[in-house]
Amino acid sequence: MAGIYKLTAALRGHEDDVRGVVFPSPYFVTSVSRDATVRQWKREDPEGTVFSDHINSTGSGFINSVTFVLPTEEHPKGLIVSGGQDTIIEVREPDSKDTDDAKYLLLGHTNNVCALDNYAGIIISGSWDGTARVWKNWESQYVLDGHDQGVLAVLALSETDVVTGSADKTIRIWRDGKTIKKIEGHTDCVRGLCRMPNGGFSSCANDGTIRIWSSDGHQLQELHGHTAFIYSVAALPSGELVSAGEDRTVRIWRSRFICLKSPWDSEEQRWLTGYLDGDCVQTITHPAISVWSVAVCAQNGDVVSGASDRIVRVFSREKKRWADQGALEAFENSVAASTIPSNQVGDVKKDDLPGLEALAQSGKKDGQVIMVRNGETVEAHVWSNATRAWNNVGTVVDAVGSNRKQMFEGKEYDYVFDVDIQEGAPALKLPYNASENPFEAARRFLEANELPISYLDTVGQFIVKNAGGVALGPQEQSTSPDPWGMENRYRPDAPPPQQAKPKRIPQKSYLSITAANLPTIQSKVNGLNKELLDKGEKDIALNPDEASALAKLCGSLQAVAAPSYKASAHNASFSSGLELVSKIITSWHPQNRLPGLDLLRLVAAATPLAATYEPMNGLKAGDILETSGAFDISHPNNVMLATRTFVNLFQTEEGRDYMDNRFEQTVQLVEEASAGTTNRNMKIAKATLLLNYAVLITSSGATERAITLLEPLTNIIKKEIDSETTFRALVGLGTLLTFQKEVREAALSVYESRQTVTEAEIRVKEPRIKDLATEIRGLL
Repeated sequence: MAGIYKLTAALRGHEDDVRGVVFPSPYFVTSVSRDATVRQWKREDPEGTVFSDHINSTGSGFINSVTFVLPTEEHPKGLIVSGGQDTIIEVREPDSKDTDDAKYLLLGHTNNVCALDNYAGIIISGSWDGTARVWKNWESQYVLDGHDQGVLAVLALSETDVVTGSADKTIRIWRDGKTIKKIEGHTDCVRGLCRMPNGGFSSCANDGTIRIWSSDGHQLQELHGHTAFIYSVAALPSGELVSAGEDRTVRIWRSRFICLKSPWDSEEQRWLTGYLDGDCVQTITHPAISVWSVAVCAQNGDVVSGASDRIVRVFSREKKRWADQGALEAFENSVAASTIPSNQVGDVKKDDLPGLEALAQSGKKDGQVIMVRNGETVEAHVWSNATRAWNNVGTVVDAVGSNRKQMFEGKEYDYVFDVDIQEGAPALKLPYNASENPFEAARRFLEANELPISYLDTVGQFIVKNAGGVALGPQEQSTSPDPWGMENRYRPDAPPPQQAKPKRIPQKSYLSITAANLPTIQSKVNGLNKELLDKGEKDIALNPDEASALAKLCGSLQAVAAPSYKASAHNASFSSGLELVSKIITSWHPQNRLPGLDLLRLVAAATPLAATYEPMNGLKAGDILETSGAFDISHPNNVMLATRTFVNLFQTEEGRDYMDNRFEQTVQLVEEASAGTTNRNMKIAKATLLLNYAVLITSSGATERAITLLEPLTNIIKKEIDSETTFRALVGLGTLLTFQKEVREAALSVYESRQTVTEAEIRVKEPRIKDLATEIRGLL
């Protein structure tokens, strides 16, 4: 039996889900993400475990698919081909820079490009627009039009034969641009395809199965083991398969080399080898909701995965390429510390579950999952045949916010709500992605179903409420019937409100950014701390007392959401917590400070001590951020979290006093650190900070500061295309304009605010932007 896979490296840098990976050489991996970047991860030593990070390009939207064209005389480094939300397929050489022009741009798709493959100079692409395309010599050769819904998977078998998989549940084999076989085997969306080393191909689907097919489309076998959607499948050089899906796992499937004479082709005697016996020989659980993509290095059999926790991971069977023991344990601990949405493991009835004694019994197969009660907690454990043991893979929690994707008309959404138009009629579907503007999704839904546009505000507000969006401005209590009933279903029989829309400016409340996964943050701190201890860096590592303080701090932060929460009851925990967090963000290596900064921004919103306590050298939290290098632009995520800390300090009176006293230096610091950023989270954090300052300034009567704040807000509004960033900057500007006549005069004469706001309204076409622009022009 082949050896087991263990972690080689966890590659951190992406700021959103890693949606695609390729592993064309032992020397590098390429990944693409919803953060709009294509990244290369390079290692000089093919047996090494350390990778460097290089951003090869940055797009204007999510990048969801990638393939690598092997080196040729014309392109000796090879070519990286990527596609995504902006519908453009970019072809670039490795080691490119954002400023470099793409070698080729492949234009033709009209929706998200979600699948790519290549073979002998041929590029194959699949899109939500329902078509696949074959590209030769960087031009469209064929448009493969036949699927009823989006094409989610593509595969080139030869220069003439292509396979496509679709959300319409079918697979099609094409030859020279025409369908030669339609395969109806899967019972849900087909998500992935791969070539088998001994002929034929494999597919995976949302139905939780992997299927093996001959090259002419006859099913040879069906593999079961995954407990949720399977997103990706790849073949190992050994003939085995590796797959990944929404059950958080990468799975290895064993091959058995036998020969089968094809009974369906008497003219051509075909022989198939490497037929799988169907056994899952290893299950690698990830501390993520979804493992979106998996790929194999053909030269050495190593595996790479991309997941929703934003991390690219490399695994190997070769012991010499395994990470050190500390990193292996940190990975195992992060899996055990993760939480599993209950909708991934079925209904959980605590009273019916066995206790820890159930772990004394051996599992029946690799990857088997059982749930056990551990006090009041429900834990999930997975059986490993390799170690003959149950592995704790996390705590089962409520499914809210689990990020489970849903399919609608061949496209992937975070939410699909039911809308009841009338009694007895089928419910309409309202699809929505958390990354888009809720009012744009509402408008699209109303237009598609020919419903009155007067429902726009009501439908948009429902999406905001049920998808966890942020509402700005005063919230009016409606006296009309609530058209939203139980089970997230909308019933528009209630009349739309006839009163004028509530004004969004002036903004009177302070915004915060506090969403977080505390168990993951705590686990990350502990894992990094263990790495320091293993490396002998005990002088900067946390001691046992500080580790205990970390646990107490996370407990206090967890209690913030409770109705009975009182900050003063947790003062001891917060003061000791501020000391250990200050140690992390001042003495740990900059690339390891992220979880410490994450904790600090949560503390900033939870307690006045964040603004008054001096944990080290007489410095307060904001001063520590400034002097520690947290705003070093070489670590953009550190900058973003430091900015969020300033945002959250406005949640307490003491914090507002502190931010008031450091107004000029804070605005200048954030302006300089964010110059030229493409990080959307950073841009939103900066706009929120300026908005909070606008609220503070209008309440305190500081006219000169109001005029000072006009410039950074206007600079955002002049050029920003992201709707949420623009919206928050406009609210900040509008709030300032309600303040003093001198501010309005400066806005008109110096910053040309009327024209700037109108241009933003044209550039960012959304109802809420239009409404805000109208309000602001009324003030001018």
